[in-house]
Amino acid sequence: MKNVLITGANKSIGFETARQLVQQGYYVYLGSRSIERGNIAIEKLKSEGFTNVEFIQLDVNDSVSVEAARAELGKKTNVLDVLINNAGINGGMPQEALSATIDQLQNVLNTNLYGVVRVTQAFTDLMRKSEQPRIVNVSSSGCSLTLHSDPTWKYYDHKSAVYAPSKAAMNMYTIALAYELKDTNFKVNAVCPGFVATDFNGHRGTGTVQEAGTRIAKYATIGEDGPTGKFFSEEYNPETGECPW
Repeated sequence: MKNVLITGANKSIGFETARQLVQQGYYVYLGSRSIERGNIAIEKLKSEGFTNVEFIQLDVNDSVSVEAARAELGKKTNVLDVLINNAGINGGMPQEALSATIDQLQNVLNTNLYGVVRVTQAFTDLMRKSEQPRIVNVSSSGCSLTLHSDPTWKYYDHKSAVYAPSKAAMNMYTIALAYELKDTNFKVNAVCPGFVATDFNGHRGTGTVQEAGTRIAKYATIGEDGPTGKFFSEEYNPETGECPW
């Protein structure tokens, strides 16, 4: 049975991704900053008949918490097959370029970029022991520089000077990480779950968490011939899934 760690998995897209991977036979370590919410999520999955799931307390903003989570996971397994960096925040609104504060930017970057770096670096040693290690960094087509430079794009007027830069930076980290691991069995990709109705966007999204979970799980379970170092948004491009950076 393969093992997967999902950050920020106590609700919404992360929780649904956990559910779908459990259904596919993975053993899921459900990461959550809140112990209470993490345990509630575990109990919900167990009430649905799933037993191959376990809670790991993990605050991606805190290096001490990340290292403690790594030590705890190391007591449970010697191998981590899949890492899904799902935890993220939007930074609140408004997000105008001339009024966004440095504190606002630093807060979002600490989760959306530095959090991904912390977790990835902490758990890579366990992933190197997997025959087919997979890393999925949950991104957004809304951080595509190409799309935001195109006046014909349907979301062209939906600019954010805080959230989008944080995810664009995470995408660049994904490219660098995939390159660094290109001669290994790792597959590293950035995946947009779509504009999904969740607490994250005040339920303004048009997609479902089920669709989002399916998209993330797809790239978490790709085979040896699967892509690496790519950016996918199946909502933007239903044919190939590939999204411009």
